[in-house]
Amino acid sequence: MDMGLRGKVALVTGSGRDVGREIALGLAAEGAIVAVNYNSSATEAEAVVKQIQDAGGKAKAYRANVGAYADVKKMVDDVVADFGRLDILVNNAGVVINERFVNSTPEQWTKQIDVDLYGTIHTSHAAAPHMIKQNGGRIITLVGDSSRIGENGLAIAAAARAGGIALMKSLAKELGRANITANSISLGLIETAHSDPEFLAANREKIVRNYPLRRIGTPGDVAPVVTFLASEGAGWVTGQVLSVNGGFCMV
Repeated sequence: MDMGLRGKVALVTGSGRDVGREIALGLAAEGAIVAVNYNSSATEAEAVVKQIQDAGGKAKAYRANVGAYADVKKMVDDVVADFGRLDILVNNAGVVINERFVNSTPEQWTKQIDVDLYGTIHTSHAAAPHMIKQNGGRIITLVGDSSRIGENGLAIAAAARAGGIALMKSLAKELGRANITANSISLGLIETAHSDPEFLAANREKIVRNYPLRRIGTPGDVAPVVTFLASEGAGWVTGQVLSVNGGFCMV
């Protein structure tokens, strides 16, 4: 099926590895030009770019700390200068520190909120004027199910990402007249190359009992849903929270 993404320009934050990497590759496979954002994983980001280019696609890596607005503004302006437009923004970058709330510190709060909430605000604010000017765009923000139902040890990340959901709903109303959609994807536990193997080995059976589909998610479960929301076929889907969580949360 043609998703209508050929020639579209997509910026995926935190796309040097794990879920972001799979999203970038998925969009590129549909013909999108992909801006691969990273902060510290330069080698991984360049590997994603090379994989896309080796498959005949177009991609370029951009370093920016999404928690710093000046970094983000320059990155978005550079993407538009390089490729002429920006059609798709995927807010994937995130920081999660698993810590009981009473034991957490202001430094931990700041680190998570700067990326998980301000990062989404920064990228959306920098991208929106370009999308308005071209009368169209897609903004997609990834969050965790903790943002909707809460989770022990994840209070700050949950609060920050709940703000991301509210931002998407508000932008859906503000930007809809410019043919821009804004949606969230709420994830259950996703197993990646950077997951703690000892923790999963010791707790997998207990964890999967919380999932009706009886398995933990993979990046490959997430990327196709992002591609759909970025596609022409999702042109009348906005302000929504789509669950990709194996049934963990059904609200």
